[in-house]
Amino acid sequence: MPAPNAPGTPLFREVASTDDGRDITREYWSSMELRTPQDSVLQDKGGDYTVYEEVLRDDQVASTLQQRRLAVTSAEWGVRPGGNDRQSLKAADHLRHTLESIGWDSITEKMLYGVFFGYAVAECLWDRAGSEVVLSGIKVRKQRRFAFDEEGQLRLLLRDNPKGEPLPARKFWHFCSGADNDDEPYGLGLAHWLYWPVYFKRNGIKLWLIFMDKFGMPTAKGIYPVNASEEEKRRLLSALRAIQTDSGIIIPEGMQIELIEASRGGQVHYEEFIDRMNAAISKVVLSQTLTTDAAGGRYKSEVQKSVRNEVVRADADLVCDSFNRTVARWLTEWNHPGAQPPHVWRLVREESDLLPRAERDKVLFSMGFKPTLAYVQETYGGHWTEVATDLPSR
Repeated sequence: MPAPNAPGTPLFREVASTDDGRDITREYWSSMELRTPQDSVLQDKGGDYTVYEEVLRDDQVASTLQQRRLAVTSAEWGVRPGGNDRQSLKAADHLRHTLESIGWDSITEKMLYGVFFGYAVAECLWDRAGSEVVLSGIKVRKQRRFAFDEEGQLRLLLRDNPKGEPLPARKFWHFCSGADNDDEPYGLGLAHWLYWPVYFKRNGIKLWLIFMDKFGMPTAKGIYPVNASEEEKRRLLSALRAIQTDSGIIIPEGMQIELIEASRGGQVHYEEFIDRMNAAISKVVLSQTLTTDAAGGRYKSEVQKSVRNEVVRADADLVCDSFNRTVARWLTEWNHPGAQPPHVWRLVREESDLLPRAERDKVLFSMGFKPTLAYVQETYGGHWTEVATDLPSR
């Protein structure tokens, strides 16, 4: 029997763990404390995810993120059996009916906010129907209501328990995305990269409004005599303020009002700056923009659609894969022991590729190769049946 640490012998324990205080990328923290997100923007802003909720209020962020979410939920979805045995087929049918009844598209859209924040959390509402455990609903919860402990387990934060209470097993479905390692349970959402473009854009708009105010309407200047009383000064100031709203004003005798026109040379490119920030936001969310990084015309459109489709597929796979590893497996093990867990999938198609593919399939058919029904359904979507052909009589 070789020694435990002999060359060629596997070491059956985790070495570079993050829960033993040896992680040099984190500040020292006790095992009794919760993990904090390693997002540098969040750390600079106090670690409160409400900062990122403010980013969501930006019009460009909201519209591009909506485009990305709806591209996923508009894609066809289905449930594939994990095996061909009776129990596996029954488990797939059960899961398909369950997802149809609880609104799988709506759940998926809410869970996709995890791509923005870095992680998403949903609670499974279990119920009983005879001897079976049924999923009566899935409620997507607010991310910042939860935190992770030293073992990477979810905890529910409460007003009277800021360290959070442990959650029951097989009750919550969650995933993280965007981080470049497995040490960060909070992930790293799109909000991390969107914060500064949105911040600069908002300040640019603020300066733009000030600019339009100064150059759109002259500044009123009031001149009062040296011996003017405080009451006369106040009356003059009121008259200056009334210039912007009233058609006529009165001022005390001996006082004057002048209009100061703002003057400057050159051009101020506030609009160009805002457009640049909007383009940056589009690049972060959609990984492309219609104004840069591609040639013009049809080629540009095809390239950018292809890039967006890759992003949409990744989002769909993220939600489906995390669901298949957890909720789908739990239901199968409870209700269909011995069955292979089914798999939820979404089909994100590139419509421009269907015609060339159909022409290729037609050529292959003329050469004597017949596609399977499963291939046709997976490639072209919809419901198909083979056409019955009458054999020629001899």
